[in-house]
Amino acid sequence: MSDSAAVVWEAPDGDHPARRAARASMAAVTAGRRQDWLALFAPDALVEDPVGPSMLDPEGEGHSGRDGIARFWDANIASLEGCRFRVTDSFANGPCCANVASIAMTLAGGATMTVDCVIVYTVDATGAITSLRAHWEPGRALATLAAP
Repeated sequence: MSDSAAVVWEAPDGDHPARRAARASMAAVTAGRRQDWLALFAPDALVEDPVGPSMLDPEGEGHSGRDGIARFWDANIASLEGCRFRVTDSFANGPCCANVASIAMTLAGGATMTVDCVIVYTVDATGAITSLRAHWEPGRALATLAAP
């Protein structure tokens, strides 16, 4: 995958623990740094990407704990050939940061897809991510799927 330059930040960027965690998460994903990404999460964290039932999570229960989150990476992120985040707005308050983003992905085999979403990161007092909730519509994302 690419490097952290693949995160384009066009949103407010005032310092906030959840915003720092969000930016670190995106940088690790775009660089393909699995261990760095997993290290950002609290041991009992939950990833919901997308929130609710989908082809990535048929039960809609999310991926729990570092083992579950690692399996999510292996099944979904590891196969990406490239990924670029464009964050156009960011709202940080309390322990959370909600980012309005567009994620352009190159899938295995060269097909491309864009996911427009709102990603909410929640952190604990140490700055570890306790929850990552990505709100996006699978049908809308699949409508952008383009063959190589």
